[in-house]
Amino acid sequence: MPQLLKNITQQYLSIILALPLAILLISCKSSELRQIADSLQQVQQPLDSKTVVAGLKQALEIGTSNSVSKTSKPGGFSNNPLIHIAIPQQLNKVDSSLRNIGLGRYVDKFELQMNRAAESASIEAKQIFIASISQMSFNDAWNILRGPDNAATQYFERTTNTQLRKKFRPIIKRSMEKIGFYQDYKILLKTYDSIPFTDKPNLNIETYVLQKSLDGLFVLVAQEEKKIRKNPAARVTDLLKRVFAN
Repeated sequence: MPQLLKNITQQYLSIILALPLAILLISCKSSELRQIADSLQQVQQPLDSKTVVAGLKQALEIGTSNSVSKTSKPGGFSNNPLIHIAIPQQLNKVDSSLRNIGLGRYVDKFELQMNRAAESASIEAKQIFIASISQMSFNDAWNILRGPDNAATQYFERTTNTQLRKKFRPIIKRSMEKIGFYQDYKILLKTYDSIPFTDKPNLNIETYVLQKSLDGLFVLVAQEEKKIRKNPAARVTDLLKRVFAN
């Protein structure tokens, strides 16, 4: 008898617990029921290769697009302390010497022009990133998904660096010419040379700005990647939520 009573009690509890779910399902429209069923099915199904690759590509497209949008706008480099392009170390003596005689404004203008050149070049990175994403293999996708927080950034550095350098260099040069950078740079060095007991610095300024432009761009790409991995709110599509939640 006690066992029979226990069985009856369990049956009633099952019915009672199931009632709220049944009421919810009855109140849903057929389209909503299909969505619920599809969602439950997706949660239960393991990730397949197609889903992983699609999720990674979508994440990288969003992340790189956000990065390029930030770096290519006015102030994208100059107003961001994390990627701001400062006076090259080789020019530190030039910097301090000119500031000591009240000519710091020339150094400030020179620094701003370097950052503007980087901002002008950054917009070209988007298409190069997209081309790299389209060529991503299944192994690349899984390595990125299972890798460290900057695995995708490392992938981009490996697959796009040469193309970015080739694309950025002429843009940086044109930008420098347009804003009068070379003229100001010559004035800067000429003024410095007029100070007694100083040595002219040996520096390829275009190569310096190019490298700093790429460094800053990849810093922001790494930020966006980490955000998608760590912050659920940054997973703005269902596909991202599913891939990065696993």
